[in-house]
Amino acid sequence: MSGGAWPVHAPAPVAPEDLARADMYALISNLFYAPPTQALLQLVAQADTGPQEETSPFASAWRELKAAAAAADAARVREEFETLFYGVGRPKVMVFGSYYLAGFMMEKPLAALRDDLAALGFARKLTAGEPEDHIAALCDVMRMLILSGAGLEIQKRFFSAHLKPWYPRLADSLARAEEADFFRRVGRLTATFFDVEVASFDIAD
Repeated sequence: MSGGAWPVHAPAPVAPEDLARADMYALISNLFYAPPTQALLQLVAQADTGPQEETSPFASAWRELKAAAAAADAARVREEFETLFYGVGRPKVMVFGSYYLAGFMMEKPLAALRDDLAALGFARKLTAGEPEDHIAALCDVMRMLILSGAGLEIQKRFFSAHLKPWYPRLADSLARAEEADFFRRVGRLTATFFDVEVASFDIAD
């Protein structure tokens, strides 16, 4: 979806609910970018889950991840991370949009993403070791769009083009991977949070 100009909105104060969204994007980005440290696992375990009577899929997935983080050992989670995402040969679970959208890395979806990132004023860091369509990088872009005061229209366009078409397949890959334990929960949290985002964007139309 790269054609056309992105609408420009003046920055506005970020509402508490949007700060919470940005924090969730940041957490998902961190969990997929590198193996979580014991300190991060403890932060997740101690985070607020909201009302205990909340039974939505997202609330359930959040509580499940918190429980997994509380019981997790960072060394074992690191081993799981490396087995899933950096195994010998092709990783057991791919975390790049181009793979799910085109079947290969570095394909047209990545070129379209780069066009949209340039239009939004984002530039790739010279030290970045992964393509821009890594799930962690895309979540970080969403976080920055929210915190910069970008309007919902911009957020929806980016999300709909570069995350919505493939995040269910990523979550499904993690759900089916025999080696996935902690990251099966991460995948479920990601999918349920993104499902909420899709519904919220649709309501805002």
